[in-house]
Amino acid sequence: MHLAYPAVLAALLFCTGLYGVLARRNAILVLMSVELMLNAVNLNLVAFDVWLRDALHSGQALTLFTIAIAAAEIGIGLAIVLAVHRNRGTADIDKLRDSAEPRDPDDDPHDDPDNPHAPSATPAAADVADKKAEATA
Repeated sequence: MHLAYPAVLAALLFCTGLYGVLARRNAILVLMSVELMLNAVNLNLVAFDVWLRDALHSGQALTLFTIAIAAAEIGIGLAIVLAVHRNRGTADIDKLRDSAEPRDPDDDPHDDPDNPHAPSATPAAADVADKKAEATA
């Protein structure tokens, strides 16, 4: 068998997965598209391993490693999607991005008088702190 057949099939699989990642809005479909891309890489690894007639079969070993990583990735990804779906009620990526809490401009950590590590907000307060340090020295 020629190397071109699995390479073209892997390219088609990878492009399909890339389109799915870029165009889909559902988080589960995005995870499935990432799996398609990883399977395209696995197909290339095995095809080149067979074509090069590697005695160590390093392409197949890397494929098994990639399958293990993909299984861990899909398990963690689905756990995150389920947790987000329970909290927000949707797995739509755009709605999750839009529903993020906006940053409150009034909540500035520099203005916290109870935080001794926060830098002072005004130059006058910095001058007072410098004079206190000089007086104690």
